[in-house]
Amino acid sequence: MYPLLRPALFRLDPETAHHLTLDSLNAAYRFGLSGLVAPAIPADPRSVMGLTFPNPVGLAAGLDKNGDCIDGLAALGFGFIEIGTITPLPQPGNPQPRLFRLPQANAIINRMGFNNDGVDKLVENVRRADFKGVLGINIGKNAATPIERAADDYLICLRKTYAHASYITVNISSPNTKNLRQLQDEAALNDLLALLKSEQQKLADQHGKYVPIALKIAPDMEGEQIAQIARLLTQHGMDGVIATNTTVSREGVENLPHGDETGGLSGAPVRDKSTAVLRQLVTELHACAAQGMGKPVPVIGVGGILNGADAAEKMAAGASLVQIYSGLIYRGPKLVSECCTAIRDGGLGPN
Repeated sequence: MYPLLRPALFRLDPETAHHLTLDSLNAAYRFGLSGLVAPAIPADPRSVMGLTFPNPVGLAAGLDKNGDCIDGLAALGFGFIEIGTITPLPQPGNPQPRLFRLPQANAIINRMGFNNDGVDKLVENVRRADFKGVLGINIGKNAATPIERAADDYLICLRKTYAHASYITVNISSPNTKNLRQLQDEAALNDLLALLKSEQQKLADQHGKYVPIALKIAPDMEGEQIAQIARLLTQHGMDGVIATNTTVSREGVENLPHGDETGGLSGAPVRDKSTAVLRQLVTELHACAAQGMGKPVPVIGVGGILNGADAAEKMAAGASLVQIYSGLIYRGPKLVSECCTAIRDGGLGPN
């Protein structure tokens, strides 16, 4: 069905098409028509971060920022759903237009800027949802919060979402919030992870349950910076890491319409860069664990998955789970089952 609908959707402004699609998925769920949108997916359970995922293919953050469409998206067969990025206070994000398709490259450029309705609204939406599966909540900082006070925003979101999330992702890698990626620097990251882990333990005692915390990193790193992040993740006992966010590189889209727009590039052009970071990160994390720094930290691979082979490649590079976003825009719901099948048939990833 999606190949028939895509030309009409692609004639619309990208944000308009985005909201129309989410509204349609919600309607399909309410009227019991979700089975017409996506086929049932056989179970392929994975144990990661102390959680059991029905299958290893999840939805990346960014598609459903406010948790408005949790049930409609879950009906597509994802093994887990990640919503957000959410901030303590509502904010409009960057001026429109801020979302651009590059169909010749199966790519998207966005400079959304964490537009969202605020953490309290997201929590309301999560409470209303029927979904009982694995739900990740991705948290960030408000644009108006100075980078020196970023930890305050993350702690606010952590406290407010803790009871409602299966896991929480800390987004320090979006290129669309000024100075945010400075938090990936060694001293800043060390301080932030220490605060998050301390608060996590307090919240675990308060709520009587342990909610894992993952860190989402950028693909625009190499060498020693990746090794440094691996050391900090291991030393602080982080529960997971998501590799990667969008890239600021324009390699592969330089001469395409909209290729020079500012923002984060996702889709096929980021695949190789993202997988290279994933592969090195996994190597460094295993080395840290082998040196007795801490337990192995599992990696969730995301970036440029447009078909089952791309998902299998991430798993072969060492990912424990994968997530998709831009590929869903270009391929539609069948991408979920295609990725699950490729991973299962290849016997890839830890079970």
